[in-house]
Amino acid sequence: MSQIKKRKGKDGISRRNLLKATGAIGAASFLGFPAILRASSPAVLRITGWGGKWETIVNNHVYPPFEKEFNCKIETDKAFPFVPKLLASSKTKPIYDILHANSNEQWQAFETGFVEEKIDPRKVPNLQDVYPYAVSDKIVGVSIFTSGIGFGYRTDKISTAPTSWKDIWDKKYANVRATYIITNSLGSSFVMMAGKIFGKSLQDMDAAFKAIEDLRPIKQVDFTGTMEKLLLSGEVHIGVIHDSAIWRHLAAKAPLSWVGPKEGVLALEQVYSVTKGSDKKELAYAFINHILSPKIQKLMVEELWYSPSNKKVTLGPEFTSRLFATEEKVKQLIQVDWKWFNANQDPLTIRYNKIFQAR
Repeated sequence: MSQIKKRKGKDGISRRNLLKATGAIGAASFLGFPAILRASSPAVLRITGWGGKWETIVNNHVYPPFEKEFNCKIETDKAFPFVPKLLASSKTKPIYDILHANSNEQWQAFETGFVEEKIDPRKVPNLQDVYPYAVSDKIVGVSIFTSGIGFGYRTDKISTAPTSWKDIWDKKYANVRATYIITNSLGSSFVMMAGKIFGKSLQDMDAAFKAIEDLRPIKQVDFTGTMEKLLLSGEVHIGVIHDSAIWRHLAAKAPLSWVGPKEGVLALEQVYSVTKGSDKKELAYAFINHILSPKIQKLMVEELWYSPSNKKVTLGPEFTSRLFATEEKVKQLIQVDWKWFNANQDPLTIRYNKIFQAR
């Protein structure tokens, strides 16, 4: 008979010992978690993920205990973009078991029928402990971490910290401000926020594009790494950026800080969804439960400066003072409607690009 292996329960009792004591089927049912039979050879769980420090942390601290416990091997595709590759694969045999992406891409994968819209909390027990935004109607799957999109700025160039989204429109920043191209989710989020600040709502694109016209001249970047370089070099004094990209430079004492504007902070979620055609769904749910556990969440937050989704994560004041890690602070987060944006992305992109081609 195959041996069944599970992780420790919340009471600290080894699931393996509990299974031995109570019987495999009964214990798995009691724990509210599907039984996973250990195969004779390691199963392969195929997921997507980031490179850099994220890759280092998961390879050294997140994957190994899970692989050992479930006798599996995690294969990670780090060659972004992931969604085109997923959509080019078979729905009945998708290239990935878990898709890790931002919310805009998760909606693309869901709308084309490749991923499950929601994750059953009975299959992922730690889901009961996440903040509401992590499983809101704006999310496909579950947000495992989030960052706040606001302003990064040079403390040696700007003496008074910005407080409002409107501050970046100040003419004194004309040649030293930056945002993202609209095809980057931070850039499109910023355009939608302009609609809310200068118009009636996040979907008020007439107000948004009028405001964007008034924002010229402004530098545009493709990825966060580029924005970081511009801020670190001093070429840009203020820029749209997520908080974790700024806070991770604290140890180096760079003259940078980050602020969440008073009108609200845009959410940049790190989302996991399970592919509908995966033949390793139970293993995929188990891994999502693993990464949502307070221990793993805390470890990754303290290394990467992402805000945790699990409400039970305990952090020191250096993190709680900066991250969205309390019930009160997560109320500042604004989640945009990516389903709506994706449906209108092509004409919005053309309209946006014309603004800058005119100069």
